[in-house]
Amino acid sequence: MSTLRILHLSDTHLYGDDTRHYGVVDTREHLRSALARVADRPLDLVVCSGDVSEDESVESYERVRDILDPWAAERGARTIYAMGNHDNRESFRAVLGEGQPGVAVDTPAASPAGNQHGEPGSPVVSVAEIDGWRTIVLDTTVPGAGYGELAESQLEFLSDIIRSPAGRGTVIVMHHPPVHAETDLLQALALGEESTNGLWERVRGTDVRAILSGHYHHPIVETVYGIPVVVAPGVTNLAAAFDGHTEESASDWFGAAVIDIDTHRVRVLPLSEPATGGEVFRLDSEQVQQVIAQAGRP
Repeated sequence: MSTLRILHLSDTHLYGDDTRHYGVVDTREHLRSALARVADRPLDLVVCSGDVSEDESVESYERVRDILDPWAAERGARTIYAMGNHDNRESFRAVLGEGQPGVAVDTPAASPAGNQHGEPGSPVVSVAEIDGWRTIVLDTTVPGAGYGELAESQLEFLSDIIRSPAGRGTVIVMHHPPVHAETDLLQALALGEESTNGLWERVRGTDVRAILSGHYHHPIVETVYGIPVVVAPGVTNLAAAFDGHTEESASDWFGAAVIDIDTHRVRVLPLSEPATGGEVFRLDSEQVQQVIAQAGRP
């Protein structure tokens, strides 16, 4: 395939039962609504870039898999999943393996604790190359925290892989974006500066064509060293980006992005539409600081 066509989903936040997110959002219906809006488009990949689950249950991952995998297969596409800060590595692996189900992978990366790849608690990472397009899944999660990091072992794994170019190029999938957030809360829960700098040191000047992320719940496309970072709007809700940086709020919308990558271009078509359009939550500056103290970087 000369053009790689991707449906980029993120932050599905599914439960193993019928619990509603913030008591408001039916996340499973939001996912189905997003899929319905792009059902007529040809696709090669369906990517879910983290926060696949909200409750960390095996059942929640089974629900996502049972919706996305058949839907993708009907269109001749394969699925790719990445870990997010709401995900659980053990439950994720039990259902989704190393993030690229059905693809043989060989990833020798180790966790900061020294666990070898594939062991409980080690980062969920994988690489595959199909039709000349290489896809790499990285794990930016820090268990028990909302912010993200990339261990040196993952960065070295990435360096080793992309040292040799793929036939057509490489796409990286990771949850925490390697670009700044728009609000104080999301910046406190962002990818660490050292990890961000380490990533860009390794990918600049390589065959990496795009980095697909989520976490911020609103669309961003930012080009760094000629590489577009695509932050997909959340499937679960739409975070406010223009209401001031000290507060945080979200509305009952669903979102996704359709991405085409070919030899000379990367085209991003964001989708963001109201479900009910109502408010899901609103945090004032004091409440934001409380969340930062609980889940942000020490």
